[in-house]
Amino acid sequence: MFSWVKDSRGSDTETMYQTVTDGLHSLYTRKLQPLEETYLFHDFHSPALEPADFQSKPMVLLVGQYSTGKTTFIRYLLEQDFPGMRIGPEPTTDGFIAVMYGENEGVVPGNALVVDPKKPFRKLNAFGNSFLNRFICSQMPNQVLQSISIIDTPGILSGEKQRISRGYDFAEVLRWFGERVDRIILLFDAHKLDISDEFSEAIKAFRGQDDKIRVVLNKADQVDTQQLMRVYGALMWSLGKVINTPEVVRVFLGSFWAKPLQNTENRRLFEAESQDLFRDIQSLPRNAALRKLNDLIKRARLAKVHAYIISYLKKEMPTLFGREKKKEELIMRLPEIYSFLQREHHISPGDFPNVTKMQEMLQHYDFNKFPSLKMKLIESVDKMLASKIAVLMAMIREEESKQPPAMVSGGAFEGSQDGPFGRGYGEGISAGADAEDWIVSRDKHRYDEIFYTLMPVNGKITGVNAKKEMMNSRLPNTVLGKIWKLADCDHDGMLDDEEFALAQHLIKVKLEGYELPNELPDHLVPPTSHLSMH
Repeated sequence: MFSWVKDSRGSDTETMYQTVTDGLHSLYTRKLQPLEETYLFHDFHSPALEPADFQSKPMVLLVGQYSTGKTTFIRYLLEQDFPGMRIGPEPTTDGFIAVMYGENEGVVPGNALVVDPKKPFRKLNAFGNSFLNRFICSQMPNQVLQSISIIDTPGILSGEKQRISRGYDFAEVLRWFGERVDRIILLFDAHKLDISDEFSEAIKAFRGQDDKIRVVLNKADQVDTQQLMRVYGALMWSLGKVINTPEVVRVFLGSFWAKPLQNTENRRLFEAESQDLFRDIQSLPRNAALRKLNDLIKRARLAKVHAYIISYLKKEMPTLFGREKKKEELIMRLPEIYSFLQREHHISPGDFPNVTKMQEMLQHYDFNKFPSLKMKLIESVDKMLASKIAVLMAMIREEESKQPPAMVSGGAFEGSQDGPFGRGYGEGISAGADAEDWIVSRDKHRYDEIFYTLMPVNGKITGVNAKKEMMNSRLPNTVLGKIWKLADCDHDGMLDDEEFALAQHLIKVKLEGYELPNELPDHLVPPTSHLSMH
């Protein structure tokens, strides 16, 4: 158990926190929520957080145009169908499906979900019935779901009709989820890359959550290598226009369904990519507390900026006459007000809310009723950011060292590492690991022909003579130096016929694109060296 005793000056009567989650929840309700409530933060930006928001499992949000394989991707991860799923080339997922762990398999409708205090969805009731009728929770006892929950979203179509017919603000719902999930996966189909207007809006709804975004280029086996290179380049160019980050977003290529690959020439690439994606998802439980802490810091900074904006508008209002005119003028001048507040309070421009959206929302409020600046509330949040957060950071590390969270397991995460189909098994440096004979001997007759042209003395060739031959591979000297060290088993600075054959085998492995080991694995040690060792 971890305690967080009151600070040395005794100015704060801190409670004892059992876990980081308790600490985050307590800090939020005591320090940040009062500031949010005073300055109407919940009306403008994001509803208040609840205990379930702090305690929920890591969530993965899948977003993509229709028929990019979102539902199939979930099925691929879980390795079984989930209640309520429908798959087809036409837009089938018409609503949001939260796929979560439950002892009994079944579907919970949206209206029942938003009154369940154990689920982190209560604040979604603000989006009204037209949304709740299209929101379900699919529960099932699947091992993967013991560690993470997955949110499937409606397939995005191009065209205006769909945006109007939805009956709720799709981008706002996505923004709500984006603030609360741990990973946002954007799915693209290698066949149809166009990013429709609504998809652009959807991606822009994740502004400020760029660190959570990953991209999957699905169905990549349905195009050949040359087309894949073009598609990948086009995708990166399109994303660069929509996602405003200096870093390039990580794109995983592959075919995420359990069907034979249509084009097998990139099989190794797809295998490596899917393992990387699995590792990324598997790390979510380990980083969940850190993500919640990070989101709380983001929220606190926005709440502070919001308080400055609201109190500034209040201060500028006349007490009696010309209120409406002044209000219009202040809304027009909002970009200038942002610049003034940036300088006045040393705030980064990135902490400010979207100016156009803020201007729209301010139209509906009476500025005279806004509260004036209460520095005590701001100072309380500043103090939380300056000292309390650091204590929680230390607690996260302490908690992890005592009991590291379990990795995501089960479904597609199971068995991909072990056995003959694990990454790299039976290929490259591992080839021949379970063979009776020494794998190098299969090509040794060819290597021997070269060996005897290099003028061996007493059955060995010098480094100078070996170097000329090894340089023909055009591998860099650093790589050849490593191969020499691995092949010269008796460390005498010369190579006999077996050691030379081993060096040629290692060159072949490297030229085929595999990595070299730091130490020579047992099955590659030449037979005579084996004998001399025993």
